[in-house]
Amino acid sequence: MGDSFYLKILAVDKVLYDGNAVSLIFPAPDGEFQIMAHHENVVVAITEGTVKIKPEKGANWVEAIVGKGFVSMESNIVSVLVDSANWPDEVLEARAKEAMERAKEQLRQDRSIQEYNISRATIARAMVRLSQGEKAPLE
Repeated sequence: MGDSFYLKILAVDKVLYDGNAVSLIFPAPDGEFQIMAHHENVVVAITEGTVKIKPEKGANWVEAIVGKGFVSMESNIVSVLVDSANWPDEVLEARAKEAMERAKEQLRQDRSIQEYNISRATIARAMVRLSQGEKAPLE
């Protein structure tokens, strides 16, 4: 048996990753969750945060910033479906700050419950993106 699995990370607007990996670590509602080759079949919610991918043995970990969604593992194939996904170098600090300020202003205004929840999610994404811009890559 090989020690890798097929991984595809899909966002609403793009395919972020499509290839083999030996490990995937992602944020779940109750903490970090790790998947390795031949993990039991599972479907897990993923929360906003950073996913860590180890593409192959001996390779360095790579990170991506994702929004909410879910991860499915079946027959050594992992599918990650999220509402947003970016590599850290794709995230511009100014853009994240602007999005956070817009969302905060929308929270201050009288809005529907749905608009309120959308604004809160936007702020959470912006905070994750801003925090990732300050980190050095994993080794």
